[in-house]
Amino acid sequence: MVSKLSSVVAVALITLATFAGCSGQAPSLNGSGGGTSTGGGTSTSPPTNPQDGPPAGYADGHATIPAAGQAEDVASPTTVIGTGTPASCTGDAFVAAVAKGGIITFNCGPDPVTIVLTSTAKVFNDKGTKLVIDGGNKVTLSGGGTTRILYMATCDKAQVYPPGSGDCNTNPGVQLVVQNITFVDGSAKGIPEGTNNDGGGGAIHAQGGSLKVVNCRFFNNVCDDLGSDVGGGAIRKLDYLIAAGAGPARPVWIVNSTFGGKDGYGNSCANGGALSSIGVSWNILNTLLSYNTAVGHGANSGQGGNGGAIYNDGNEIVLNITSSLIENNMANEGGSAVFFVSNDKSGSITITDSITRGNPRGTFETPNLYGFYVIAKTAATVVNSQILR
Repeated sequence: MVSKLSSVVAVALITLATFAGCSGQAPSLNGSGGGTSTGGGTSTSPPTNPQDGPPAGYADGHATIPAAGQAEDVASPTTVIGTGTPASCTGDAFVAAVAKGGIITFNCGPDPVTIVLTSTAKVFNDKGTKLVIDGGNKVTLSGGGTTRILYMATCDKAQVYPPGSGDCNTNPGVQLVVQNITFVDGSAKGIPEGTNNDGGGGAIHAQGGSLKVVNCRFFNNVCDDLGSDVGGGAIRKLDYLIAAGAGPARPVWIVNSTFGGKDGYGNSCANGGALSSIGVSWNILNTLLSYNTAVGHGANSGQGGNGGAIYNDGNEIVLNITSSLIENNMANEGGSAVFFVSNDKSGSITITDSITRGNPRGTFETPNLYGFYVIAKTAATVVNSQILR
């Protein structure tokens, strides 16, 4: 793992919501279960109502999306979850579909639906090189405040090591794509770091492989409140790539998506309230990140508190933020908007056609870069953007 900077990241219940279901021609899967309960404790908070949440994406974001960042074709699904009614779309069916791999769509009826998971859906690395989950802008997946929603790890033997030669960390593994779907109330609290599951990522935890998120929403997902490096209330991505250029060549894509977006809907963790990573590059386009919080304290030498919206740690890492809005996030320590540390100063950060505002200074930040803490090979490159207090 990269070094840390010492001073400074089912039975399912069905309820109406805003975001679910696409029909298709593949055989229906409507109840077979699988997976192990993953998450922490009993939730005492009321369930999040996605109908009241903001839409996916930054309304004024108009960046052209490269082909690699666009939504995938789901015209020929491997599995269609449901048979046309909300009751047919269960958490067990989703868990089983993810284990099977391929392309997953939903047929839960004409209205939006929320599927509450009581066990985590886990990706198997030997079921093809791409897994696509498309909610048809009607499906919400909920962890019920107790359960992580999605898990992928190329180095977890229980999920089968990816085929092919090479170390599990460097093997390309599975490309996980989530699109046109909402994630709420996912919880990775109480999952110890160093286990196969590892900490962080209340909605999605992904080690190895690659990840693309298109037209999605993430509300009130959480991970542990304290930890020097645990992070990612919504998404935790880990890569341990060694070859020069390997990390930047395999970025996470976040496109036209919303993390929080409204008071009471933000994601939170010790670090990286919305997004957290080690050794990972990111392309973030036309996206809204707001009201996310890094609630730890003491920074990396203590119990976290870095990166209200985004926490990036690593060596040769690249963060590109384009045509996006980052506002009203908070970190108790450094980088209420973005905490970006390239330990060997080979990484870079570029902010283009974007606005950041209302991200207060914690105990430290980079001078004249309000809401940011950056260590990189050069100062952050800011192009046609407003970095406001």
